[in-house]
Amino acid sequence: MLSVLSQTLRPIRYVLILLSLLWLSACELDVGGGGGPFVNTSAPVPVALLIPFGSGESTNDILATSLQNAAQLAVTDLGDVKIELRVYPTSGTAAGASVAATKAANEGAKIILGPVFAEAANAAGSAVSGRGLSVLSFSNNSQIAGGNVFVLGHTFENTANRLIGYAKSRGFADVLVVHANTTDGQIGRDAVQAAAANNGVNFTGSASYEFSQQGVISAVRDIAQQVKDTKTTAIMFESGPAGALPILAELLPENGVDPKVIKFMGLTRWDIPTQTLSLSGLQGGWFALPDPSLSGSFKERYTAAYGRAPHPLAGLAYDAVAAVGALIAGGDSDALSRANLTQRSGFAGVNGVFRLRDDGTNERAMAVVEIEANQVKVIDPAPRSFDSAGF
Repeated sequence: MLSVLSQTLRPIRYVLILLSLLWLSACELDVGGGGGPFVNTSAPVPVALLIPFGSGESTNDILATSLQNAAQLAVTDLGDVKIELRVYPTSGTAAGASVAATKAANEGAKIILGPVFAEAANAAGSAVSGRGLSVLSFSNNSQIAGGNVFVLGHTFENTANRLIGYAKSRGFADVLVVHANTTDGQIGRDAVQAAAANNGVNFTGSASYEFSQQGVISAVRDIAQQVKDTKTTAIMFESGPAGALPILAELLPENGVDPKVIKFMGLTRWDIPTQTLSLSGLQGGWFALPDPSLSGSFKERYTAAYGRAPHPLAGLAYDAVAAVGALIAGGDSDALSRANLTQRSGFAGVNGVFRLRDDGTNERAMAVVEIEANQVKVIDPAPRSFDSAGF
């Protein structure tokens, strides 16, 4: 276990981010009831960070290091708000997360941040479910949300709502989802169907494919026919650049689905890797991003501090620490109660404003971007508050 105490205040622009976070937190703070641990805000508050060190996999070590670094930056930026950040390795497994969460609770942690992976987050939540501790996981799997487990990652539900709401405002009101026959694919399908209902958009159906190269190729002709038969005006792709998206982007236009007429949209980021932006079938396509100006500033500061760019998930760790700090700053003994964690006004983090919902999921501000001439262009900025358009 490692401990990091908050130190001196750092650059002014990050102080301003934290001050805005505190201001949002104060706007509608619900400070009564809701359970949660007793918090002595006059002393450093112990906060556990569960990350996948110890798995023996270099990719997990890189991710864990980036999450820890980002969390430490947030602790530093809190200034007079004192957090004792305690780091616990999980080995990237459910069993390891359960052990780490139990150890953290036994050692007095008031809240748990992480783990990353869904099964590990679920195990950590179960391990401390009777101890009044919330788990703010870095997962984006909404199926594990609920009880004492929250997910901070960008969920399919949140992205689908943002994109479909914007699509409707631009006249694309008949949406089909194309997805793999996998668990993730089914979650994506359900998210799109729910978002269509939430936004008053016609859900024209779903088209699926077996999760293999040949499975995608074999399904393309039927998908194209379904688009035509249902008079679909927009297609939401569940798969990303590492999956079926490049094949679909190439073969659907060859089978009569013109992306200049039928709007292509994605539940995942299409800018990682950047080579995806050069696919001809995705020109004019839409996907959603965290606020580029805020996330860009965080990336610059992180890189200056550590000599390398942060992992794409690193901002979640910063946001988690900053949100906890904002609540502790109020000085209330129930600062980390469920009622306070799920306050309606939310928090302002390095990825934009976000809030935790009572069902354990989250809402995050997202910018809608379009691929134009192999570049990303913001066409609808991320909202800066929950009273803005885009929610």
